[in-house]
Amino acid sequence: MNMKYRNFGKLNWKVSALGFGVMRLPTVGGDSSKIDEAEAIKMIRYAIDHGVNYIDTAYPYHGGNSEILVGKALKDGYREKVRLATKLPTWLLNSKEDTDKYLNEQLKKLETEKIDFYLLHGLNKERWPKMINLNVIECIDKAISEGKIRYLGFSFHDDFSVLKEIIDSTNKWTFCQIQYNYMDTDFQAGTKGLKYIASKGLGAVIMEPIAGGMLALKPPTEIQKIWDDAKVKRTPAEWALQWVWNQPEVSVVLSGMSTMGQVIENVKSAGRSRPGKLTQDDLRTIAKVREKYREFGFIGCTGCRYCMPCPQGVNIPQIFALSNEHGRKRGDSAMQAEVIKKYNEIISAQNGAKNCVQCGQCETKCPQKLPIRKLVAQAGRTFEGVK
Repeated sequence: MNMKYRNFGKLNWKVSALGFGVMRLPTVGGDSSKIDEAEAIKMIRYAIDHGVNYIDTAYPYHGGNSEILVGKALKDGYREKVRLATKLPTWLLNSKEDTDKYLNEQLKKLETEKIDFYLLHGLNKERWPKMINLNVIECIDKAISEGKIRYLGFSFHDDFSVLKEIIDSTNKWTFCQIQYNYMDTDFQAGTKGLKYIASKGLGAVIMEPIAGGMLALKPPTEIQKIWDDAKVKRTPAEWALQWVWNQPEVSVVLSGMSTMGQVIENVKSAGRSRPGKLTQDDLRTIAKVREKYREFGFIGCTGCRYCMPCPQGVNIPQIFALSNEHGRKRGDSAMQAEVIKKYNEIISAQNGAKNCVQCGQCETKCPQKLPIRKLVAQAGRTFEGVK
């Protein structure tokens, strides 16, 4: 199955339906900053060899090492086969000069003379005014004129009204990156935001199409039955991806792939994709799954780890992953007991929910705007018997 290509806003260029998000590469020894370089390079090059032409990274990914890895992967002629995207760490900017400082550092790490798609990372209602005050758009416009950047865009985590304000503020945008999956139709930018992006002629880049991998995990029995009853048989991951690709406004779907198996399967899935592919029966099946997940208390943590480190040592992403697993076992007390046992094996006393002092630092950093303190307290009651 050959890769499919889609329009990228108003650009005279076709982007692969699947983009490689270089955020969840295989690592060594459980340390996210230590990338398994040989395997990661093999994965990225396999994707490119099979038609992927959009590679997305960012300054903080893998402890700052993602851009370095991408630079290595794009040697030997691979740089010329793709468009490269990376992001300016907006939260680190304190002066106008910082824009050039980080951009030049990124060019060096990526071992390239030009970044094709440069994003202001994680814009929201707090960060956007700061970008205006620091004249960041003006600085990037200068970098574009100098040939260091081709196109400007932004990634986004906030409500639709903020998205509209940012898009309408300038004609400098070429594309926008939002979180979108079948659980997030009314969350953050949501479907309304996707359609607004497209209406403005911007490329729509989608992140977290599988909700940080959660929608690819073995589902609860009740949800698996819904999938099994569907006329068309797909894996949970492919159902999630095909749902996003079904939207004609979507330009490219980023997947943060961690194994070669995921790369191979996602490339195949992309080859089967097209706007409007899903039938009404397919859409009804996904709607049933969405509602059932919501009944189970689905926590929309994508495992980005922006909330870490917690000053009290609480392992927030792992606790939420186990909370979701516990929810998926609803109705099976024996299986839920196994998850509680797993929690006590994985989460040390120093990293448990009971250590949370409700300081709220995590919530200011969370792109999903999750009520982390409340959710950690719930986990404490579930797993540790905290009153």
